[in-house]
Amino acid sequence: MSQTPGPLVVIGGAEDKQGECRILREFVRLAGGAHARIVVMTVATEFPLEVGAQYLEAFDRIGVEDVRTFDVSNRENANAPSAVKAIEQATGVFFTGGDQVRITSLLGGTKIDTLLHKRHQEGMVLAGTSAGASMMSNTMIIEGVPETNPRIGIVDMAPGMEFISGVVIDQHFAQRGRLGRLLSAVAQYPHHLGIGIDENTAFVLQDDEFVVIGAGAVTVIDAGALTYSNLPGLRKNDDLALCGVTLHVLPGGYRFNLRDRVPVIDQNSDKADRTRS
Repeated sequence: MSQTPGPLVVIGGAEDKQGECRILREFVRLAGGAHARIVVMTVATEFPLEVGAQYLEAFDRIGVEDVRTFDVSNRENANAPSAVKAIEQATGVFFTGGDQVRITSLLGGTKIDTLLHKRHQEGMVLAGTSAGASMMSNTMIIEGVPETNPRIGIVDMAPGMEFISGVVIDQHFAQRGRLGRLLSAVAQYPHHLGIGIDENTAFVLQDDEFVVIGAGAVTVIDAGALTYSNLPGLRKNDDLALCGVTLHVLPGGYRFNLRDRVPVIDQNSDKADRTRS
């Protein structure tokens, strides 16, 4: 098996499951196409049967023959031999939406956690939507106030599952007005890039570079060149002043290099694939 880490498919939530299913099809393609063995992890949701059934139906419609759901309702489940066997045999693992804290609290430090990292490093494809996207980073947003200007105390952070370093991910980004809360998060962690993903949109990360797919855009916030912040000394709900922040808005087909913190623009950028799914 390849020792190159597998792709990460990081989805902003509400991805198409009824029509073209472009994002799900790309995940399946990366996981082996007709030979894909997919495990849908419903650990994030309190409704695993209902959510799992939606994805079983969607992947069946796409043509995946080997797809199963796996729920983890307690940490004992995450150490069970059946869980280990499911991940060992999978070519792709898909995390549904729900609550990202459920993912970290139920999986963190378990056999599934260790095996997911091992298999991903060996080439297995890993995908997550909504909460399953937020948990991908070292530091994740667990709660925050939408549709507001950047302020102190409007976003709560916690450790993530550490599949991507150096970023903070937010989802349902444009639809729920989350620019202010992502800016607030990045102001506290300016060494991290903030990545906001619209609904029915994803970025596919391989090595240090990602490409955007889907109907919306991915917004990248870089506070590395921040020239001024009034953060020191502020109290909860005080307004943030941030100067020199760089913002990139990348629709379908556009690429970004996380290591160099720059968009990758070439002669084909104007002809980027912006097919709406």
